[in-house]
Amino acid sequence: MKIIGLITARGGSKSIPGKNIKILAGKPLIAWTIEAALKCKGLSRVIVSTNDEKIAKVSKRHGAEVPFRRPGELSKNESPHISVVLHAIDWLKKHEACYPDYIMLLQPTSPFRTTEDMENVIKLAKNRNTLAVVSVCEIIKYPYKTHSINKKRSLEYFIPPNDGYMYRQALPELYEQNGAIYLNTCSSLLKQRTFVPKGAVPYIMPQERSLDIDTAWDFHVAELVLKNKKRR
Repeated sequence: MKIIGLITARGGSKSIPGKNIKILAGKPLIAWTIEAALKCKGLSRVIVSTNDEKIAKVSKRHGAEVPFRRPGELSKNESPHISVVLHAIDWLKKHEACYPDYIMLLQPTSPFRTTEDMENVIKLAKNRNTLAVVSVCEIIKYPYKTHSINKKRSLEYFIPPNDGYMYRQALPELYEQNGAIYLNTCSSLLKQRTFVPKGAVPYIMPQERSLDIDTAWDFHVAELVLKNKKRR
């Protein structure tokens, strides 16, 4: 079974300038994902899709392939992620006659995702013979306790509660996509154009490996965690 690890790294981040190659605990953020992916026995190749020359150079230096540049129209804030992956599939088919069975989407903003996580996801896909496996983690803050602010500037429950107090122990277990791993068949991606098709199988990850770096505070937390690990 041919599986390509695809790391998507756009240049021009506004939340953290140069985020994907910003140094995190001694090496560029994207390097944490590249190095973990290169150790994964189930991946045939590790490819980076980027529009940015600096990201491309850093990625190659750490062992990833960068066979193409992502077009500008797919490198904007509002560019759908699915279109970025479909572009990679189309490029590989046209220029290399390469059509893998699965694409494993790996976002560089999940530096705590491990090689073992990737291999477990591949095993799960094989054992369940599924179109997709998506990494998730249990949510910390329940939507049942979230609010919106109405026109009168007062609180309203986002999800109207049942009668009585909502004890955490009585609430159902809920999970959210943590953005670390999406494994999909190419045929499913092309036909359904979604990373979470009907029947997608969850791969549950703990909170400590589910941090998705989106803000400067997230980056600061990741730095502290990794430095603490090094000291140990």
